[in-house]
Amino acid sequence: MSRKPLLPGHRAPVDRFADRLRKRRHTLSPSLLKVAEYLDGNRHAVLGKSALDIGMELGTSDATVIRAVQALGFGGLVDLKETFQDYLGITASPSHKMAATTAHYVTGSDAAIDFVAADLANAMAALGSAENRAAMARGIEVLASARRIGVFGIGASGIIASYAARLFSRSGYPSYALNLTGIALAEQLLQMAEGDVVLMMAHGRKHREAAAVLAEAERLSVPLVMILTQEDSPLGKQAAAAITMPRSKSGHVALHAPMLCCIEAMMLGLASIDSEKTVETLERLVELREIIRPPK
Repeated sequence: MSRKPLLPGHRAPVDRFADRLRKRRHTLSPSLLKVAEYLDGNRHAVLGKSALDIGMELGTSDATVIRAVQALGFGGLVDLKETFQDYLGITASPSHKMAATTAHYVTGSDAAIDFVAADLANAMAALGSAENRAAMARGIEVLASARRIGVFGIGASGIIASYAARLFSRSGYPSYALNLTGIALAEQLLQMAEGDVVLMMAHGRKHREAAAVLAEAERLSVPLVMILTQEDSPLGKQAAAAITMPRSKSGHVALHAPMLCCIEAMMLGLASIDSEKTVETLERLVELREIIRPPK
């Protein structure tokens, strides 16, 4: 299958790390190569880790980690992280992802269907894994005990957060969305209180909004249930339960249907815990609708 070039004005970003690893791979000792390959495969996670953290995960010393970084031509871990941030920032842009994704299509509709079907098949396989089934069970148990459920997500996930809060409320579990950005999120955070549980959708690094939610949850001793797109995300360590829903191939358009599927599975799981409460809530919803509807 031939590939079309990227859209005009969208040059492929230069991956300095991959280029250096390719050129210097043969010069690295087995221990240094092990570190280099870990860095290459865990770029987002590395941004939030120290050399000591990385060394502990690999069963080696922080000095070995630093030697590997320097052997690849970087001044140190800070230099490496800045390189990763620059590259990930470019490849994360919506325009670049759209250009990279459409470059793989020879014809429009058939290839689009294939892409979506493959993405969903991969996500559903992940959702049905033993690890995610266990995490989902833990998460639903925690959510069911909540006074109220706060659902956090921004950007496209913010729309899903509103939908999730609506689903949970209709099922008899009062919920609210935490989906604004900047200082507007502060007013939403005033709703959080002891006894709540926060369901957090997180895709990458801990941005300011996520950090604010985490800080307020910690202050109020509010448990966290997370849906993560990266299994090695450091955010998962702060969660009572963490489900991993992988996104599409790096650099391609990320679809949000898998996240919706996960949310809807959670809703059904919650409804099954106390089906009587769910049915009563829905019946009351119907009664309220009849009051609002104009007479025939």
